Amino acid sequence: MRTTLTAKWLWDGSNLLENPEITIEDGRIASIVGRGPGDARGKLDFPQATLAPAFVDVHIHGAAGHDVMEATPEALQAVGGFLATRGTGSYLATTVTAPLDTTLRALEGLARQIANPELLESGKASAKPVGIHLEGPFLSPKKCGVQPVEHMLAPDIGVFDRLFEAAEGRVRLMTLAPEMPGAVELTRHATGRGVRVSLGHSNATAAETRAAIEAGATSATHTFNAMRALDHREPGILGVVLTTGSVYAELICDGIHTAPELVRLWFSAKGPERGILVTDAMSATGMPDGEYTLGGFQVHVADGRAMARGVLAGSVLTLDRALKNFVEFTGAPIEQALRLLTTNPAAMTGLGNGAGQVVVGGPADLVAVNDEGRLVASIHGGRPAGEA
Repeated sequence: MRTTLTAKWLWDGSNLLENPEITIEDGRIASIVGRGPGDARGKLDFPQATLAPAFVDVHIHGAAGHDVMEATPEALQAVGGFLATRGTGSYLATTVTAPLDTTLRALEGLARQIANPELLESGKASAKPVGIHLEGPFLSPKKCGVQPVEHMLAPDIGVFDRLFEAAEGRVRLMTLAPEMPGAVELTRHATGRGVRVSLGHSNATAAETRAAIEAGATSATHTFNAMRALDHREPGILGVVLTTGSVYAELICDGIHTAPELVRLWFSAKGPERGILVTDAMSATGMPDGEYTLGGFQVHVADGRAMARGVLAGSVLTLDRALKNFVEFTGAPIEQALRLLTTNPAAMTGLGNGAGQVVVGGPADLVAVNDEGRLVASIHGGRPAGEA
C-alpha cells in the first residue's frame, strides 16, 4: 500500500522542513521531499499542522482499563490501541512496587510480548511496548508516594539481576532512590548492563544525588513528585537534578502533579535538550470515573485525579494532552515542545529503530499537531489510528 502525507511543516526530530511530502509504502517511509506551495497535496493533507514523530512514553502503567503488570496480550492490545489514538507510538511498560514474585511473573509476561510483537497484532493501529521501566522496588520509604512500603527492598545487585533475567534483558530504565544503602553500587552495575538509572522516590541530599550521577544515573523520575523539597541550604536531589546539565528529567504536565509556574521553572532549568514529558498514566486513563487498580492496589478516580490512601496514584494523562498543556503553560514553540516527548525520551533510553524521529526507511508512525500543541491526527503504519 502506498500513500502520501503533506502538511505545512515537518519536524523530523532534528530539523523543520516546510511543505513536506512524505511517501509511505507498506507502513514505512519511502521518501521525504519538499514541495512547492501550489503542488498537488497528499492523500492525507494537514495544511495548518506540523507532522512529527509519534510520541514516546517512558513512564506509563496502563490505560483503557488495563494495567501493564497484567502482562497479557489482551491487556497490552487494549493499552496500545488506546495510546495509538492519542499519538503515542512506543512506550516503556512501567511496573510498580509489588511482592517480588508478582513482579517477576509480570516481567516474564512483558518480555514475551515485547519479544514476540505478533502476539499484540490486532489489525488496528497500536503503540508498541519497546522495553520495561522498573519503578521499584528500590525506592525510599520516606518518599514512597502511593507505592506500598511493605514491598520495597534495599538496593541489591542479586535481586536486580533476578528482575533483569526474568525480563530477558528488556529492562531499559529503572527508578532508584540514590540515598539507600547499596544504591551507588547498583547504579554502576545496572548501567553496566545497559539499563538507564533514573533517580526518584527519594529523600536524597545533594551529595547523595551527585554520587549516583557520577556512578551513571542519567535521569530523574517525575521531577518534584515523591522527591525531597528544594531548600536553599540543602538543595537535595531536586536542586542537583535541575542544575546538572547532563541529567534528563521527567515531568507530569497535567496541571495537577505540577503547577504551571513549576513547569516553567523546570523548562528553564532543563531546556529543550533534557526535559522529558511523561504521563505516569494508570489503568483508568481513557475510562470513566470510578474504581481501578494500579499494580495490586485500588485507586479512586474522579475529576481527573487518581487517588489512593489520600495520595496521588499516577495520572489519567495522555501525552497529547501533556503537549497541549506544556505549550499553554510555557509558550514554547512547537518544535521545542515536541522534543520533550519524542527525541529526548528516545535518546535517554537509547531507543533506535526510528523511535523519536522521522527518517526514510523508518516506521510511518507520526502525529500531526497544530501550533497550540493540539493533536490533529495520529498516524500508525501510514494510516490514521482507528482504521482497520
